[in-house]
Amino acid sequence: MTKTLKLITANIQRLRELKGVSQKEVAAAMGIPQSQYSRIENGKGEPTITSLEKLAKALDTSITEFFKSPNGDDELNLPLMEKFKIVDNMDKDEKKAIYTIIDIAIAKKSMKDNLTAMMKQ
Repeated sequence: MTKTLKLITANIQRLRELKGVSQKEVAAAMGIPQSQYSRIENGKGEPTITSLEKLAKALDTSITEFFKSPNGDDELNLPLMEKFKIVDNMDKDEKKAIYTIIDIAIAKKSMKDNLTAMMKQ
């Protein structure tokens, strides 16, 4: 099991227990069999983005909560290459959305740099 998957599954279990609900209740809210949910929580299978979205809804939380480090950091605690691996496993539309966000951030940075350079002249 990868470090990232361990983090996700630990957070899933922690959040479920904080909400005081059973695996069976969460599985029912997600519309999946309890055995399938158990595999997700125990790291026996890698959850998809869709299943993480359903899980976040079932636990009344944000999907980002599954990626938070145990020491309370508010940022996603993943190395850049781990993030690229996750994106690489997304479906076509999810990848397109991520690439669009990256393109917008790059364009914004480029525009800011160009304006700063022009102002210094």
